[in-house]
Amino acid sequence: MKITPYRIKKGIKYFKHYGAKAFWNRLRDKMEPDQVPYGPWFEKYRAKEEELARQRRQSRKLPCRPLISVVVPCYQTPEKYLLEMMDSVRNQSYENWQLCLMDATPTSEVEATVAEYCSSHQEKRILYKHLEENLGIAGNTNAGLKEARGEWVGFLDHDDLLAPEAFYEIAALINREPEVEVIYSDEDQVEETRQGLKHKKPHFKPDFSPDLLCSNNYITHFLCVKSTVIQQAGGFRKEFDGAQDYDFILRCTEAAKKTGHVPRILYHWRVHSNSTADNPLSKMYAYEAGQRALEEHLARTGRKAEVTQLPHFGFYRVKYAVEGEPLVSILIPNKDQAAVLRRCLESVQRSTYQNYEIIIIENNSTEPETFAYYKELSGGWPAANLSENQSDNNENGSGLEKPPGNSENGSSLENQPCSSPKEIYGEGTLPGGQRIRVLVWDKGFNYSAINNFGASFAEGSYYVLLNNDIEIITESWIEELLGNCQRPEVGIAGARLYYPDNTVQHAGIVVGIDGIAANMFPGLPRGREGYYHKAAIQLNYSAVTAALMMVSREVFEELHGLEEELTVAFNDLDFCLRAGKAGYLVVYDPFAEAYHHESKTRGAEDTKEKLQRFGDEIEFIRTRWIALLKQGDPYYNPNFSLKKCNYALKP
Repeated sequence: MKITPYRIKKGIKYFKHYGAKAFWNRLRDKMEPDQVPYGPWFEKYRAKEEELARQRRQSRKLPCRPLISVVVPCYQTPEKYLLEMMDSVRNQSYENWQLCLMDATPTSEVEATVAEYCSSHQEKRILYKHLEENLGIAGNTNAGLKEARGEWVGFLDHDDLLAPEAFYEIAALINREPEVEVIYSDEDQVEETRQGLKHKKPHFKPDFSPDLLCSNNYITHFLCVKSTVIQQAGGFRKEFDGAQDYDFILRCTEAAKKTGHVPRILYHWRVHSNSTADNPLSKMYAYEAGQRALEEHLARTGRKAEVTQLPHFGFYRVKYAVEGEPLVSILIPNKDQAAVLRRCLESVQRSTYQNYEIIIIENNSTEPETFAYYKELSGGWPAANLSENQSDNNENGSGLEKPPGNSENGSSLENQPCSSPKEIYGEGTLPGGQRIRVLVWDKGFNYSAINNFGASFAEGSYYVLLNNDIEIITESWIEELLGNCQRPEVGIAGARLYYPDNTVQHAGIVVGIDGIAANMFPGLPRGREGYYHKAAIQLNYSAVTAALMMVSREVFEELHGLEEELTVAFNDLDFCLRAGKAGYLVVYDPFAEAYHHESKTRGAEDTKEKLQRFGDEIEFIRTRWIALLKQGDPYYNPNFSLKKCNYALKP
């Protein structure tokens, strides 16, 4: 990496914001290897005996030391797996627990193994109960819930394992965040080898993501729920056997005040020939049950939607119904590049949703072709909007004599729609009957101010911020985004964008990568889905790009539009973060797809002035969002790299 005065200045600012430790870690990030294998990574980061001893001491000092009951339904459990499972519970660094074994095995082998184990270890915290009949996973687990005495209840399969710090991490989170009532952790898979257990396929999860949970039961293990929430939500339901945990999790997260997440591998899911981890085809009925569980969840929460199964087992698509037919205002800043704008507008006109208007915000174009296209769109210049002299110039000349913008009224969101001849350049009707207007912004380029200006003329209940270099692929894109934005909990919805070579350009934005933020999965070939299919399923991110973004008028005005201090970069990031801070979800919807012929009208960031401006905007974001940058993006697991954009492990 070449050392330049700009990079030195940038490094000093980074050091000022984050301190020496973070600065050094950032330098180390620059030297990350291309790929980090999980086996050695797990050995490096697993809790060592010294750390477990510290946890044992610290756990006795916790102000709140809840009893954690763990329910395990057993059925013909192999002795080796049973013993290893019980060992994983007994080896916990937090000691206030109860293990409830509900055994539906018709023979006495499991009972004898447990009795001998408890006797040899003098263990009184293990409760064994033989069930008279096998009630299925749901019924057997419910029997365990009746025996559980804990203020919190965890769930463990009879052949799986807990990390030794699992209970301590749960108790520590309960003490840090008393309002949390459901907790889950990260997990991995383990399989038997000649060298012992091999750890593989880690699932590092985000903090609670409601949309991700509706796409896939990503929570799974290790799950702990406050007993009062279980009483409120109800236990496991037999009619959802195979997906009983998904149905249970959906109901518990509905009832809980807050759902918490421990970003550590606390659960090891054992892989063998009969497990769904190794053979998903062994339980096809489970995915159908999962679909029904999700449909009931949506009905209970008052959301009209269609649920379908995706090609990958256990993943679902939720398509939210559009209520009514509200007007959607599409705002498109434009400078020259008539052919680019034409391609954009022609793709929009192929939309299946027809109740929209288009507002083009003209910004200092100079090419005659641009004004000729504006004239074509408006069907000739409306005399009511232009002076006689200006009309003559545009009719007979090159189109360069365009009416000036009104600088007094052009940059504030609070301005009401204005019919000033100096602001409205042309107005017409598209073949589909939609209104199209060309406004004039004659100041310098300021993406935020231009969109705020355009929004002041918009009459729709929902706004689409759309770059002129976007080419829509999905004809139902408006319905896709609108169905999400009509949900009261959602503030902003964004799309999946591709480069013209059919590789991903944008699949959500993560805060903290490259020091500020970055698009996820750039360069991923179209058709591939990335880490746990995240490029291809709907989920929540902290931000999405404003190259194609929908927001309701209500939310846009509540947030006072885009931040005009951010003229080019990071205005969409800041806008989304402010929406999140106001309590709204930001949704990435991969089923709304488009090509992004990126930044054709703005040019490269290669001049001294542009680099200075870019540095100033970085400083603005770091100053405003320093707490989030230090804490980390809640929708991005801290075990992932802050250098790569594909969910690669941090070394």
